[in-house]
Amino acid sequence: MPVPFGSARLERLVKRLGRLPGIGSKSAARLALHLLYADESESEDLVDALRDVKQHVRPCSRCGSIAEAELCRICEDPRRDDRQLCVVAQATDVFTMERAAVFRGRYHVLGGLLSPLDGVRPEDLSLDALLDRVRDSGPEEIVLALSGSVEGEATALFIGQQLSEDPVRITRLATGIPVGGHLEFVDDVTLTRAFSARLPLS
Repeated sequence: MPVPFGSARLERLVKRLGRLPGIGSKSAARLALHLLYADESESEDLVDALRDVKQHVRPCSRCGSIAEAELCRICEDPRRDDRQLCVVAQATDVFTMERAAVFRGRYHVLGGLLSPLDGVRPEDLSLDALLDRVRDSGPEEIVLALSGSVEGEATALFIGQQLSEDPVRITRLATGIPVGGHLEFVDDVTLTRAFSARLPLS
């Protein structure tokens, strides 16, 4: 089988880069060629940064987000509101929430969403840790910041069922028509939710 770049080593790098989330074959090829022709110091800096992250960055022992010590900076911050706990699927969701600066409570990262078809079961996620944390720390509200996908719905339903007897308020992020969106492109489920959650004009 012919090697597209005439170099098996370069093709190997392209394939490795192409395995990264959000990187297609064309982007992987551009990145590989950039690294090939970049100064050696740039490539060495990238390798050092990757090695440093692998050695020193780990999941937070409490919430599962990204940390360089046992606890992440959010779990260590005494100014955060312990009364609210936001449940997200991945650590990247924490970054999204923090960038928006709309939440000042604590987080819990599940490590994914329930998906029986993909073999992801409750024991594969940090759901038991979530239940223990809720019962130990006693937050007043749990905010489920999960996707509107089938997997997100199933995970939210499971959490709600597990905590149905606990004295905690469980809420979900509102869903509906996005800002700048056009009604003709909105699916039926999103439109139904947006209509049900409609708000007064002022």
